[in-house]
Amino acid sequence: MLRRLPPLNALKAFETAARHESFTRAAEELCVTQGAVSHQVKALESVLGVKLFNRERQRLVITEAGREYLAVVRDAFDRIALGTERLTQRQRSGVLTVSTSPDFAAKWLIHRLGRFAEVHPDIDLRISATMHHVDFAREDVDIAVRHGDSNWTGLDVVRLCSEELHAVCSPGLVSGLNRRVEPSDVLRFPLLHLDDHSDWTRWLEAAGVPATGISHGPVLNRASMVIDAAINGQGVGLARTTLAAWDLINQRLVAPFSVTLPLSKGYWIVCPQATSMLPKIATFRDWLLTEVAADARCLRAPDS
Repeated sequence: MLRRLPPLNALKAFETAARHESFTRAAEELCVTQGAVSHQVKALESVLGVKLFNRERQRLVITEAGREYLAVVRDAFDRIALGTERLTQRQRSGVLTVSTSPDFAAKWLIHRLGRFAEVHPDIDLRISATMHHVDFAREDVDIAVRHGDSNWTGLDVVRLCSEELHAVCSPGLVSGLNRRVEPSDVLRFPLLHLDDHSDWTRWLEAAGVPATGISHGPVLNRASMVIDAAINGQGVGLARTTLAAWDLINQRLVAPFSVTLPLSKGYWIVCPQATSMLPKIATFRDWLLTEVAADARCLRAPDS
């Protein structure tokens, strides 16, 4: 059914004037002229065919018909305001489903969930750790953290961080050398390999160390396994900056060598363009960027 509604601006002018019992004060609140308020009220009276105000001794007095209509208008405005608040509250809070890789979830995100909950208690995170890139149109996922080269057509894409490979190990593994360690010292320990031996070959070449005898040590198929094995003192591993950050900052790992390998791929925050500025999505994206920036500062500090 077609609704017969008066102009919204006229209703706002009427409600404000009735509340203040003054066109002048209503104009101040609405940031318009007194004449504009008077014009809107007269237009509303014309539409309704009812007089809403009388002027008595330089005072604005609402009529009985105006008082009855005011109750209706205020109730409608209150309902609109309440519905708007509920809608925006759902956008600011509630469940936020995040998709990311098992490695990023285990080595970076899981350590920081408590910090996020403390700052944003109204947002309940749901973490989906998977290797496949979600289809936002078909899956119930709000935002994702992906490792790659940013080439995701049709999505809102923000760089989270670039990446390097660092040789890392437990503090106890190198403490027994009683001297400054050199890149060639990695060959004294088991090497922890991710998938194959190619990364260690490249790292040793960059360090100017002959890449001989690097086949010793276990080959693992998850970056998080390499890091955990290094923490446990099982050898020296090559770890990506972001995944190793928590353990380096908390001194569960050390990176005793200055040699690093830059990587072409990094971490990116992606979500549908249509929802990229929803408050809870923007909040989580900003929090990710803040946390990564804090990691970078800690890792640059002399005593990190």
